[in-house]
Amino acid sequence: MVQHIESGTAYLLGSGIDLSEPKRDESIEVAQRVLESLEAERERLYRDVHDGPAQVLANAIFEVEYLERIIERAPSEVRQTLRSELSNLKGQFRGSLDSVRGMIYDLRPPELSALGLAEAMRNYASEWETRCGIKVASRLDTVDTGLTPMQELALYRVMQEALQNVHKHAQASTVGIAWSRANQSWALHVTDDGQGFDLVKAARHKKSVGLLAMRERAELIGGTLQIQSTPGKGTAVTLLLPMPSKIEPLHPRREERIRQEHS
Repeated sequence: MVQHIESGTAYLLGSGIDLSEPKRDESIEVAQRVLESLEAERERLYRDVHDGPAQVLANAIFEVEYLERIIERAPSEVRQTLRSELSNLKGQFRGSLDSVRGMIYDLRPPELSALGLAEAMRNYASEWETRCGIKVASRLDTVDTGLTPMQELALYRVMQEALQNVHKHAQASTVGIAWSRANQSWALHVTDDGQGFDLVKAARHKKSVGLLAMRERAELIGGTLQIQSTPGKGTAVTLLLPMPSKIEPLHPRREERIRQEHS
């Protein structure tokens, strides 16, 4: 669902899980299974990429370095040409390996239980800043969220996806990340000073995979995702998630209703 909010510059993506009784428990259980399935697939890809392309590229670099060492045995008239070709080849392999390692870092499971959500976000943002060369300014509330592990993981993945979209499309120089409580909700904001984009066209574009992935994760944890952007004026991604007291006490409410029906 894409709902118009403000004169062509903002759209609300996703409206959360259906919270009506009696389907609420079932909806959240399904969402839990979907999120677990998504993480299992990411872990499988993480292992496959680590053990496959990453190892192949690392081995290829070792082979090129071996050839560089024995190049002195070649005839003098072709030696310089071989050096140049091998140097170019090694540079291409290293560039590809750096890209694959970045993919591995994005796929690996974050240490949320050990670090907490805010510190895990901070660590990823710092690594992303170094890898992508885009300055990150963060303001992260480090208090206990009270959220479930799956909700925290979904929030972390939305932040990741928002940053990847900046890297791929925004041509930004600075990114801001804010995580805080506001009006009985947790709020995640990711903003950039990049080139922005036309939200209407993006909403209609079937290949807007990043926006779709963020929207789906927001829906699965009962949150809402708002995208604000104008060409030439940057982009703001906001995920709002009600406080746990607003979304978690399912069984007590249902038990209270049953008691009232039988009283």
